[in-house]
Amino acid sequence: MKIIWLGHGSFRIETGDRVLLVDPWLTGNPALQENLHDEAINGATHIILTHTHFDHVVDVLPLAKALKIPVVGQYDLMGFWGESEGISTIGFNKGGTVDLGGPKLAMVPASHSSTFTTEDGLRAGGSEVGYVLMAEGRTIYLSGDTALMADMDWIGDYYKPDIGILSAGGHFTMDMQQTAYAAKRYFKFKTLIPCHYRTFPILEQSADVLIKALPDVAVIEPQVMQAIEV
Repeated sequence: MKIIWLGHGSFRIETGDRVLLVDPWLTGNPALQENLHDEAINGATHIILTHTHFDHVVDVLPLAKALKIPVVGQYDLMGFWGESEGISTIGFNKGGTVDLGGPKLAMVPASHSSTFTTEDGLRAGGSEVGYVLMAEGRTIYLSGDTALMADMDWIGDYYKPDIGILSAGGHFTMDMQQTAYAAKRYFKFKTLIPCHYRTFPILEQSADVLIKALPDVAVIEPQVMQAIEV
């Protein structure tokens, strides 16, 4: 399995014959140069969406239509898009698990918000979620944008993820210190990949705090378009 950071909270995960784009943000993403966009989405089979803030959703509908692939996400939003946008969707809800043709994806809670801008102002876009991805004998917790939350207790105990991809930039989500706290208290990760940082000056710029706090965990600072093999 290959985990490839596209900058910010966006990832490309290659597993078997599936290529999963998680919150793919291309347009205006300062971490992902435009000449890398085609490579980032090449061969994609599914788009996985955690919530509808612009830095996660702006390219989802255009990509779904251009690539003719389904968007996987929260039931209410997927139902709306299926009818209004004419795209293929896989809608489910927290507590559910879907089969993506090999990889299994479970939806779990997150603590954040999920809105998008319309001509009439902000509107809710379903609810914010995280995921647990099970593939090739590995279990990955994709936190999405979230604050620290007690739900991490049962997520860690029930799914026992060995890999974490956690938001850690602060201001909008957990910061590095909070992510370290969550990893120590709720999980037994072998590998931890921080994300949603370094994109803007307001966010954390280094994972040094996280690395120092977790000496027994392989904390990997991702580099854009460089595969992490797990």
